Amino acid sequence: MTRDTSLFHRGRAAVLLSAVLASGAAHGAQLPPAPNIPVTTATDRPNSEKAFSSVEIHERPAPVPIVFEVAPGGSDSADGAPGRPFATLARAQAAVRSVNKTHSVTVRLADGVYRLTKPLRFSVEDGGQNGYVVRWEAAKGARPILSGGQPIQGWRQADAARDIWVADIPRGADPRQIWVNDRLARRAAVEAPRKAFAFHDWGIQIVDPAWRFLADLPDQTRLEVENTGFFTDRRARVERIQGDRILLAQPGWRNNLIGYDTFARPVSGDRARFFIGNALAFVRAGGDWWADPAQGKLYYKPRDGEIMASSQVVMPRLEALVSIAGRPGQPVRDLQFAGVGFAHTSWLGPSSAEGYASQQSGAFLSGQVPNYPSDPIRDCSWGCWAFEGMRNQWRQQPAAVQVAAAARVVFEDAEFAHLGQIALGIGNDAGANLSGAGLETRSVEVVRSRFRDLAGGAIMVGGVSPDAHHPARPEQAVRDIIIRDNTIQGVSQVYREQAAILVTYASAAVILHNEVSDAPYDGIDVGWGWGVNDPGGNTAYMTLGRGYYDQPGNRVYDTPTTLRDTVIVGNRVHGVKRWFPDGGAIYHLSADPGALIAENHVYDVPGGIGVYLDEGSRYVTVRDNVFDGLGLWVNLNALDGAYPRRTAADNVARGNWHSGGKANGSWSDYANNRLIDNVAVEGQAWPAPAREVIARAGPRPAKP
Repeated sequence: MTRDTSLFHRGRAAVLLSAVLASGAAHGAQLPPAPNIPVTTATDRPNSEKAFSSVEIHERPAPVPIVFEVAPGGSDSADGAPGRPFATLARAQAAVRSVNKTHSVTVRLADGVYRLTKPLRFSVEDGGQNGYVVRWEAAKGARPILSGGQPIQGWRQADAARDIWVADIPRGADPRQIWVNDRLARRAAVEAPRKAFAFHDWGIQIVDPAWRFLADLPDQTRLEVENTGFFTDRRARVERIQGDRILLAQPGWRNNLIGYDTFARPVSGDRARFFIGNALAFVRAGGDWWADPAQGKLYYKPRDGEIMASSQVVMPRLEALVSIAGRPGQPVRDLQFAGVGFAHTSWLGPSSAEGYASQQSGAFLSGQVPNYPSDPIRDCSWGCWAFEGMRNQWRQQPAAVQVAAAARVVFEDAEFAHLGQIALGIGNDAGANLSGAGLETRSVEVVRSRFRDLAGGAIMVGGVSPDAHHPARPEQAVRDIIIRDNTIQGVSQVYREQAAILVTYASAAVILHNEVSDAPYDGIDVGWGWGVNDPGGNTAYMTLGRGYYDQPGNRVYDTPTTLRDTVIVGNRVHGVKRWFPDGGAIYHLSADPGALIAENHVYDVPGGIGVYLDEGSRYVTVRDNVFDGLGLWVNLNALDGAYPRRTAADNVARGNWHSGGKANGSWSDYANNRLIDNVAVEGQAWPAPAREVIARAGPRPAKP
C-alpha cells in the first residue's frame, strides 16, 4: 500500500517559510519574495512507506504568525518587531493589514492602559484573510486595558461642611458614569415616595409641598426622573419645573407612559421606586457625584477612607469602545482577543429627549408613536394597539464592545469592567452598532473571561427586529454562539432591568459552565417575542385587548424563528433577582426546539424563581438541575386567562432536585407540559447525583 506523504513535506516547508518570514525583515519591513522551496513527495524516496507510515493522518501544522508588538512607551516610527514596539493600536492595525492576506498575525500588547480617543473599529480588512488568523493578545504576564476614559486629577475641596470635592473636566463633558478607585460611583439622586407625586400625560405634578423645592434647583433641563417597576427601569429627562408641575422632555415621556409596567402605572403599584437625579443638591452620600458641563466641573463626595489626592478617578469620554463589523455578505473573519481588558465607556442615549423607555432587558421604545392614545395612562397602561404597533421597532442598547456581521471571533481570558452599558453585544440589530451593520454573526466564542462592575448587562446576543427572527437573507441569522467558563458579577448596576446574559434570537447558542452572581435582575435569559413570531402566532395576542396582529407589519408567520437548540448547562447562578420580583434566575421566552436547561446550580434567590418558562415557551427540557433557597423552583406562564388557547406547550421538567420552593403553572396533559420524577429535598440533604451537579457547576479549571 502506498501513502502520499506530500502534505507532510509541504507542512514542513510552510513552517520553514513562515519562520523565515517571521524573523527580521518580516516585522513591518519589506517582505522578500517567497523562496522556491522544492517539495519532496513519496515517490522521490523508495522507503517512504516505512519512514512515514503514521504521518499521513497529521493535519498541516498551524502557520507561524508574524508578531507585532505594542507598548505604551513604544513609537509609531518603529517597525513593531520584538523590542521595537509600536505606540498605538492604530499603527498596529495598519501593520496587520499589510500582511494578513498571506500570514497569520499576532499583535502582542505590553502591560498598561491604552487610552482611546475614538472607538477602535475592525472591518473586513482587519480580520484573518484567506484562512489565516489575526490575534490581539496580552504579552506574557501583562494585563493590557483598552480604555475609553481619561483620568481626572487636581481635586480640591469645594464644600468643607459637606465634604464635596471638585476637579476640572473639559467643558461640555457630561458623562453618565465615573469610576473612583475601580468602583462605579453613583450619579447623584434621591429616592422620593411615589405618593408625593401625581402622574399625567403632560408630566408629573408635585402634590406633597415638601418637594416644591425642586422648582428652585438650577440647571433643571439636566434633571432626570427614574422609575423601577415590576421588570422595567425607566428614565425621562426634565424639560423644566413650573411651580408644582414637572414637565418632561418629549418623546421620551410619552413613550414611557404606554405598554406594560409603565412610569405612571407600574405593575408593582406602590412597591415601585421613584427617583429624581442629576443635581448638585443631591450629592449627599459617599460615592455621589455630579458634573457641570457648562462650567467644566466634576463634583464628588468621597467614600469612607478615600483620599482624593491619591484616588484614581476615571471619566469616560467614549460611548462605545470597540466595533467589530463587516459588510452585508462580507463578515469580519478569524479575529481573536486574548488577555485584553475593556474599560470606561458611558452611553449617553438616556440624556437625550428620548430618555430611556425601557421595555425589557436592554430593549427600549423610541421615536414618535403613530396613533398615540388621547389618554395613554387610562387606555394604554396594559398594552394597546398603538403600543403593539411599535413592538417590532424597539431598539437595543448599544454595547461597549460590538460584534456584528462577523464569523469566528473569539474573546478569551478577557476582562470587561467599568463599562457604562451592556459590555459585549453579539449580533445585535443594526441600530445598536456604530457600523450600521447588524445580525449576520456566527461562531463567536466568549471563553474564560470576566465581567464585573458594569452599568448594564454582561452579554447580549441577537436582535429584536423582524430580520432577527425571520431573516430576509439566510446569512443574517445569528448562529453558533458559545459562552463558557466565564465569571459574571456586579452587573446591571445602573440599568437594573438588564439580564446578565441575554440571548434573543439565535440558533445553537451554548451557555456552559459560567458563574453569574450579584445582579438585580435575571441571571440568564433566552428568547424573545412572547411567542408572537412563532408559527401560527400567539393566539392570546389576537384578542381585541392586545390586537397585535391588527397592526401594520405584525405578521402571523408560518415558519419558525431562528431561536432553536439553546443549551444552558452547568452554570452556577446565585445572588440574582435582588431588585425586581418578575423574571427568573434562568428565564425563557417563545418556542425553542431542542432547548436544554440542565445540570445548573441555582441558589440564594430568596422568594425568587429558579427557571421561568414565560409566554410562548415550547419544546424546552429542564432536567437534573439543583434549586436551593427559592420561592418557586420552576414557573410556567401558560397565560391561563387565555384558555382554551394554548400559549406554552410541550415542555418537560424532569429529574430536578429542589430544597424549598414549589412548582407553579399549568403543567397538564392538555398542553403536554409535564413534571416528571422531580425530588424535594429537606435542607441540604442532597443525594449523591445532586451533589455531583453542584460540584461540576460553574467555570472549570483551565487545561494546563
